[in-house]
Amino acid sequence: MSGPGPGVPDFGWFDFPPSKPARLIPPIVLAYIGDAIYEVAVRQYLISKTNLRPHHLHRLATGLVSAKAQSRIIAYLEPMLTDEERDVVRQGRNAKSGTMPKNANVLEYRHATALECLIGYLYYTGNHDRLRELIGKSIEYIEQ
Repeated sequence: MSGPGPGVPDFGWFDFPPSKPARLIPPIVLAYIGDAIYEVAVRQYLISKTNLRPHHLHRLATGLVSAKAQSRIIAYLEPMLTDEERDVVRQGRNAKSGTMPKNANVLEYRHATALECLIGYLYYTGNHDRLRELIGKSIEYIEQ
């Protein structure tokens, strides 16, 4: 794992450290930040492409960040995960959120939450190289 650049905090992009270590943050809270991190990654990826019309970008982004897509991604990534990462995924999958998306079933939603939880965990543990690796593999997998 490479450290952040000069002036970049170890725990994230901004100088707002989490209130507790990543291992002690509830899985739903890790999923909350993980959802945002994944969304930014997908948007940055799409902006790297040539077609930059906002409606087109939105349609493409939706296909990558939907609960259905995220559910497929976590199933694809699972064999590549470390034991620690699998544990985080399990906690995210078992977390009760109290909400349901319109276009996914309960199982897809729980698996999507598991992926977002993993992303949030990697983000807050400062494991940004691994975060970029898994998000890159995720996008590549869904784009196939």
